[in-house]
Amino acid sequence: MKIIIIGAQAAGASAAAKAKRINPEATIRIYEKSDIVSFGACGLPYFIGDHFSDANEMISRTPQQFEKDGIDIKILHEVVAIDTLSKKLKIKDLTNGHCFEDTYDKLLLAVGASPIIPPFSNDKLKNIFTLRDIYDGQAIKKTLNDAQVNNIIVVGAGYIGLELVESLVALNKKVKLIQLDDRVLVDAFDAQITDIIAENIKQYCDLHLQEKVLGFDGQDKVTHVITDKDQYPADMVIIATGVKPNSSIYNNLGINTLKNGAIITDALGQTNIRDIYAAGDCAALYHKVSHDMVYIPLATGANKLGKVVGENLAGGHCQFPGTLGTSALKVFDIEAGRTGITENDAKKAAIAYKTVVVKDKNHSNYVAGQTSITAKLIYHADTRIILGGQIAGGVGSALRVNVLATAIWAKMTIDELTMLDFLYAPPFSRPWDVLNIAGSIAK
Repeated sequence: MKIIIIGAQAAGASAAAKAKRINPEATIRIYEKSDIVSFGACGLPYFIGDHFSDANEMISRTPQQFEKDGIDIKILHEVVAIDTLSKKLKIKDLTNGHCFEDTYDKLLLAVGASPIIPPFSNDKLKNIFTLRDIYDGQAIKKTLNDAQVNNIIVVGAGYIGLELVESLVALNKKVKLIQLDDRVLVDAFDAQITDIIAENIKQYCDLHLQEKVLGFDGQDKVTHVITDKDQYPADMVIIATGVKPNSSIYNNLGINTLKNGAIITDALGQTNIRDIYAAGDCAALYHKVSHDMVYIPLATGANKLGKVVGENLAGGHCQFPGTLGTSALKVFDIEAGRTGITENDAKKAAIAYKTVVVKDKNHSNYVAGQTSITAKLIYHADTRIILGGQIAGGVGSALRVNVLATAIWAKMTIDELTMLDFLYAPPFSRPWDVLNIAGSIAK
């Protein structure tokens, strides 16, 4: 059995390790076009914000560790062509330009994603960055050390954009956040939650909503950001407008994809082409609530589908149960988390639903640090099964979303939350938790 994996980040690394454990006799080879493997990009905003200084802390395994486990890994090797009929690959050694062929019995596409860069004018000026890999993080951090770099504009108010803004403000930079939509985190949260997040952001930096960046000005380095409303001085720009699958290697193979190029697989992680699998940020995931294939490029989904595929590459029959898109972030004074579907998702899917919104406190008022907490739950209008939930507030807010993820996974009803036996201690909660209250007042 010869297994080839293209890509050595979260999904590819998880698949390789699992396949080797299941079938130690299999030949497993990974081709990775960069010199970085098992890299956790989620840590980048915190690396930039000086939460830690050693970039290697974001790397889970080195090439040497893969080799020690019997996995052949070729860094700086790019797969440039795939012949699905003969099961052959054409690979280019990026160190010398030499091309050669390899064959496979089973193939995993774990090629990841790249930043989306809208059609901005003059986007090649110096000090304009995206943030995707370790080198982006190091370049941004080096530029931030220049005392002349003060005015920083972040374009895009998704998870990475918001985490970056917090880190940059902590470095005493003057930060402006520009978002095309009328809300931050527009795809992940409903307005009741994003309003809370946005109001808190405004206390720390300049937030511009419903404003379109057109391009940049400057001779060598960026000096201004030009929008449809004004122009602003900028010593640095970070573009955080989302990611798209690296589809160029497979877009002519006849593989079924979503409109954005994310690969559609079955529950085994297999594509519509025999013996070709996909996982990671290039792959769509089955959503456990909406029953649709969705694009949610999170490390959690990449690792889990990668592990499932790894078992199947080695001859197993493991099934991926689906995702809830559970995620969270901290930005300034607010923790926020979400799981399942939003109200907007429910409308698009024409699901009969109801919602309940509760505003309470995170713990007892006689313990220091009490803050507000807001929970919004979406549930089926007829069955009352919980479909989604979002929570925002102070310390302890985000982890409550894990309860909602468990409840949705188990198909609990909104009413069952009323008497769910949550812990109570004054530093952590109140006798009736905000989720108990949501269950009791849901109509």
